[in-house]
Amino acid sequence: MESYKEEFIKFMVEADVLKFGDFTLKSGRKSPFFMNAGAYVTGSQLERLGEYYAKAIHDVYGTDFDVLFGPAYKGIPLAVATVIAFSKLYGKEIRYCSNRKEVKDHGDVGILLGSKLKDGDRVVIIEDVTTSGKSIEETFPIIEAQADVKILGLMVSLNRCERGKGDKCALDEIKETYGFPTAAIVSMDEVKEYLHNREIDGRVIIDDTIYAAIEDYFKIYGASR
Repeated sequence: MESYKEEFIKFMVEADVLKFGDFTLKSGRKSPFFMNAGAYVTGSQLERLGEYYAKAIHDVYGTDFDVLFGPAYKGIPLAVATVIAFSKLYGKEIRYCSNRKEVKDHGDVGILLGSKLKDGDRVVIIEDVTTSGKSIEETFPIIEAQADVKILGLMVSLNRCERGKGDKCALDEIKETYGFPTAAIVSMDEVKEYLHNREIDGRVIIDDTIYAAIEDYFKIYGASR
């Protein structure tokens, strides 16, 4: 596993974004782990988060794209932080674009904020985590309605490795439905193996009990590999 991925896993734990215990998800599933990207709240945290995203996007999609699209609302700061990091790390100016939940009818009118989309733009979509694909279901038609663009792919921070609507994980379902690649900075498989019996700031994050709980969860909800 690349060093920046290991650093990112530790970063999620230290920022209290990735937690382990007993959680009830929106889907109603009882999960032994939970990720809340809304816990990234400081300038230094957002700076580091943008750098991890930028490195992962660079690894998967390179630099040959024009726009980073972050669906409202959590995708907005992700897109902004990442285009800043992309400029800093790779010297490439990428425009950011996001949608509004409601169309603005005065001033900077329309459904988009940030850069407008233009015919021929190559777009990468950025999100925190995808469990059902609902956000992309809402975002995809918005992007396509603005201009004749090519969506190169989607990048999320964590692949939960669990079933979406069918037997495959949400990222694979999105790839099959919309025809563009999907990727994550890290997967939950990588997280549990890296953190198993490893101390972070003097405490073991995933001990044998939590590891077993994650394995049991995947026996029920794990996506087909």
